[in-house]
Amino acid sequence: MQYDTKLDAELSQAIMSIQAVKGVEIGLGFEMAQLFGSQVHDEIILSKNKFSRKTNHSGGIEGGMSTGLPIIIRAAMKPISTLMSPLQSVDLLTMKSIQARRERSDFCAVPACAVIGESVVAWTLSKFFLQKFSGDSMEEVRDNYESYNKQIIQRLTKNFYGK
Repeated sequence: MQYDTKLDAELSQAIMSIQAVKGVEIGLGFEMAQLFGSQVHDEIILSKNKFSRKTNHSGGIEGGMSTGLPIIIRAAMKPISTLMSPLQSVDLLTMKSIQARRERSDFCAVPACAVIGESVVAWTLSKFFLQKFSGDSMEEVRDNYESYNKQIIQRLTKNFYGK
């Protein structure tokens, strides 16, 4: 996997492009840095003749690729810059210290950011989906996707059952 084609890198970039977002984590994210590998790695198991994971600490992405589990992304926003009690600033005309003005009344942009976040994630996932299964029509895209799924099932069946 190349640095510029990793799913987690593209998702992080998309989330960071949202105004006021100052941090992004996927899965356990920053918490992982404080834990041992044995506490964060998602063990691969066989469940009902299908590969799965015991946990999803990686947030559905490992090695820049989807594991097939839910993708979990969290973003941190900075607070809105205008406060009810003004902070110190500088008047650019006089270059003197002044108190900033209160110019707007919104208190929390998090709900709007969540909607925007879902949107940029959807576009990014769509981009990756189309890179894998593209075609000249939606019918061809669907056929490519269904053909891929059949191939995967055949390979797993052959490898698992030796048939």
